[in-house]
Amino acid sequence: MKKRILMSVAAFAAQAVLTAGFASSAQAAAPKEANGMAVDENGMTLYTFDKDSKGSPSACTGGCAQAWPAAMATDSDKPSGKWSMEAADGGKQWAYDGKRVYRFAKDTKPGDKNGDNFRDVWHVVKP
Repeated sequence: MKKRILMSVAAFAAQAVLTAGFASSAQAAAPKEANGMAVDENGMTLYTFDKDSKGSPSACTGGCAQAWPAAMATDSDKPSGKWSMEAADGGKQWAYDGKRVYRFAKDTKPGDKNGDNFRDVWHVVKP
């Protein structure tokens, strides 16, 4: 009897672990839309850079990359619709309609869009 109870508990625990694993991977998704613009998982505005070309490495390097950090995807994220992932240093970067997306370091809270039309080459992603 004791052995059967232990086996039942072990089977239940294994099922819980498997279910939790599937639940977390099912939650991975592309960036979302809020107030007519694309935002990351924290609600921060996402931007494209006119100097980037579809399918090419990022044109934003050095100091540019410090001011405009890439919106990186995780291995569990899944592309959807116009959202895809491009190879980037250290992983994968989100792209919208083939153009890489970035955050702006001077956006300090969700909904900020201080980088929109910055130097006429940075633009809010509008799905």
